[in-house]
Amino acid sequence: MDQLQAPPAPLTLAEWRRAYREGAAPLDLLAPRLARIQADSPPAAWISLIGADALKACTDALLERAATYATRDAALAAMPLFGVPYAVKDNIDVAGFPTTAACPAFERVVSADAFAVARLREAGAICLGKTNLDQFATGLSGARSPYGRPSSVFAGERVSGGSSSGSAVVVARGDVPFALGTDTAGSGRVPAGFNNLVGLKPTPGRVSTAGVLPACRSLDCVSVLALTVDDAAEVLALMEGSDADDAYSAFAPGPAQLKRSLRVGVPGRPVFGPEDLGYAAAFDAALQRLATLGHTAVPLDFGPLLAVAELLYGGPWVAERHAVVQPLLDANPAALDPTVRGIVEQARGFTATDAFRGSYQLHAAQRSLAALWQQVDALMVPTAPHHPRHVDLDAEPLKANALLGTYTNFVNLLGWCALALPSGMTAQGLPFGVTFIAPGGADAALARFGQAWQTRTGLRLGGTTAPCPQPGTALRWPASLATLPIAVVGAHLSGMPLNGQLTSRGAMLREATTTAPHYRLFALPGTTPPKPGLQRVASGGTAIALEVWDVPSSTVGSFLALIPPPLGLGSVELADGRWVHGFICEGHALTDARDVSAFGGWRAYLQSLPGTR
Repeated sequence: MDQLQAPPAPLTLAEWRRAYREGAAPLDLLAPRLARIQADSPPAAWISLIGADALKACTDALLERAATYATRDAALAAMPLFGVPYAVKDNIDVAGFPTTAACPAFERVVSADAFAVARLREAGAICLGKTNLDQFATGLSGARSPYGRPSSVFAGERVSGGSSSGSAVVVARGDVPFALGTDTAGSGRVPAGFNNLVGLKPTPGRVSTAGVLPACRSLDCVSVLALTVDDAAEVLALMEGSDADDAYSAFAPGPAQLKRSLRVGVPGRPVFGPEDLGYAAAFDAALQRLATLGHTAVPLDFGPLLAVAELLYGGPWVAERHAVVQPLLDANPAALDPTVRGIVEQARGFTATDAFRGSYQLHAAQRSLAALWQQVDALMVPTAPHHPRHVDLDAEPLKANALLGTYTNFVNLLGWCALALPSGMTAQGLPFGVTFIAPGGADAALARFGQAWQTRTGLRLGGTTAPCPQPGTALRWPASLATLPIAVVGAHLSGMPLNGQLTSRGAMLREATTTAPHYRLFALPGTTPPKPGLQRVASGGTAIALEVWDVPSSTVGSFLALIPPPLGLGSVELADGRWVHGFICEGHALTDARDVSAFGGWRAYLQSLPGTR
């Protein structure tokens, strides 16, 4: 393993904010940081860096903005990324820098920021430079660039992962606390896995791709590479939102959190590379950590997901790449990396008919695989099945690269979100990462889950010697639906006849627990379907099994309208002392009702009845 880097100060967003609260001046922190990068950073990581004069102009402008606020604290509150440096993958436009997409012949001067960059500039962040990538974001190795081949910060002979290669390397080294990448097939996740980083890939459309040179415009996402989940989530929160100038913008917040105890789908037969890097043992360790955190692994047949993944490069979607570079390819084919050119030229073999057939196939898969989320709450996969060396890429560039996308290629095609997380170090000293995948819109909830995971690993940050801080430092969090937790004890429980009244309104099961030991449960006579009544008692109570569902606030009214008397919505005390809204029953209806409290819950009572199991 290569030598870990001593972390520069500040490192994380919280540390940068602390420095500025204590009176540091932006230029005093950023000028030495830029000098360090110029002197020590691997030359293949950056394509262009900000100049000293431009840096001073940026910091002067930032201070002018800050001076418009009554106090320094007010300015820092309004600009949560005040004076924070970051890097941007060089297929994303940043005013003042050329955009090359790692192709010198394509280089163009831009005068406006991409939507995501503009949001970060408004928050006070300062871009220090543009980073290397697989040319035109075509590849997962990071090795297809005329600007050089970045390597993993842990092993100089192994690839950095791509296509967001430079972005991953500069964050892992501690040059910047976060960097923007893009992700179509895994380009923001694979390099995170190879460099012990967090790689946050939002739901497609959550962050505008206006100002991003497309790889596959219908699938592309702006991704975040960061040292901590808190930092990645905060950056997403600042970038996300609807954009009228992006036809693919589709900002739709989802749940705030996942259930406390998750069913996590995992590959029944995980695929790993030809070289024994200790990945199988590392994935077993990840499964053990999952159980320690209180979640259940559910082995799945990943065949249908891998079939979707094949569409990305084996189907007509390669034509989207051709649509971007066709003028350059026709005029100067030698300007493209030979491997990239070979991939893009495959588009010429597809017809418009093939494109529609591919679309039909994908829509059918999207529909059938939506049912997967009834079986599991999230997926956990190895971020990559192996970590190739540069010589492996040279020997078989397409085969080695294709294997890297085994567990990443299908995610954007299905409209899902994903979070790549550090998981451990192998005996060979290489980082091993896992990726958690959730339905579209669940970005905020997935990040909450990621906080607990990263803290439990106890790993250092990136390729530095800095320990992972405790979570809770983010000033912003990705948007989520406003919800009301509602406790249900009977026919609305999972699998029961009225559960659809919750799920059809977008409600998410938060947890299965019990009431405090102060309740009695009764079987109400003459109800269809059979329903119980819950009553709080002063003495002689017991704990009753229930579920707490997060119901979107916008649908609570329509749900309440379905509750028939003598039931109503009141307050229920849970086993841990919390109070939530929940079903209760009017006392008069319990006079002739059977007390079934001894069964501990409605489900157990129904199973005791004749003819049931």
